[in-house]
Amino acid sequence: MTTKTNETTQTTQATQNADFGPVLTRAADAETTRDPSSVMTLLADSGHTGGRLTSYRSTFAEGAVGAPAHLHTKASEMFFVIDGALQVLVGEEITVLEAGDFLLVPPHTPHAFAAAPGRTADVLFVFTPGAGRFDYLRLLGRVMRGEADPQEIKDSSERFDNHYVDSQAWREALATRS
Repeated sequence: MTTKTNETTQTTQATQNADFGPVLTRAADAETTRDPSSVMTLLADSGHTGGRLTSYRSTFAEGAVGAPAHLHTKASEMFFVIDGALQVLVGEEITVLEAGDFLLVPPHTPHAFAAAPGRTADVLFVFTPGAGRFDYLRLLGRVMRGEADPQEIKDSSERFDNHYVDSQAWREALATRS
């Protein structure tokens, strides 16, 4: 009994000492943003997590390209494949993540992703620390739908810690997709 009370007390103290409260996003209430080949369900952004993380879920249409080669200078990006398969670039290596696979990409590591050729993908993304990425995802959706100028993405690279890089390996991988 004493152990249970101490665990409860420690949990309560940790919650009271956090600079944010619990974050619960119900599926029915979650904001979504769309582009022609994916739906992003926004789960928790840095403003609600004390800056600790940003998380969203993306479902990609069959073979849909997700993000071009890029890196983050501050954030680590985590991928958890819920269903389907995700083709990813990490550094200059390309691999396919299957349902249940987890990948952590540290800062300064070029990476890119797309639904594997001929497959769909359902992926949970987590960035830590968070960086107000929901505004970036909203912007990206507007650009993909032709509602905003692509230059806005380039102009926001520092704000969203999203820096595009060139990757011959990723260009070649995309060229062989059918």
